[in-house]
Amino acid sequence: MGLKETIDLDLKSSMKSGDKNRLNAIRSIRAALLEKEVSIRVGGVGVLTGEQEIEVLVSLAKKRRDAIEQFTAGNRPDLAETEQLELSVIEEYLPEPLGDEEIIAVVQDVIAQSGASSMKDIGKVMGQAMKALKGKADGTKVQEIVKSLLSA
Repeated sequence: MGLKETIDLDLKSSMKSGDKNRLNAIRSIRAALLEKEVSIRVGGVGVLTGEQEIEVLVSLAKKRRDAIEQFTAGNRPDLAETEQLELSVIEEYLPEPLGDEEIIAVVQDVIAQSGASSMKDIGKVMGQAMKALKGKADGTKVQEIVKSLLSA
């Protein structure tokens, strides 16, 4: 069963259970996926690949994290809590994030393949590393690891 079908089933179960926060989060996920489908539609047909679905979810999660940070800085814990609840629902559909050791292994492999040796090569390494870690690791975490490995 694809992500879209899973979300539709979860939407129905959320409606039946009366969990408003979960229902709102699932609706926002569904709307974002539909919006992406419409944007890639060619000849009346738009079907998202698994990778495109993950991109949409990663984007939604990033927006929620940024909003949480902004609301916390603006002393609005009520709004930050709402965003946190939505983020936790979004994360249920994302693949399990990799640990630091796994990210380091991928980045070291990318550095070895690209022949990167200094901080001047960070753009090349980041591009390849993020492609390899798409949806499995946070970009900020990957950037920290790349910088630490290239500066060593």
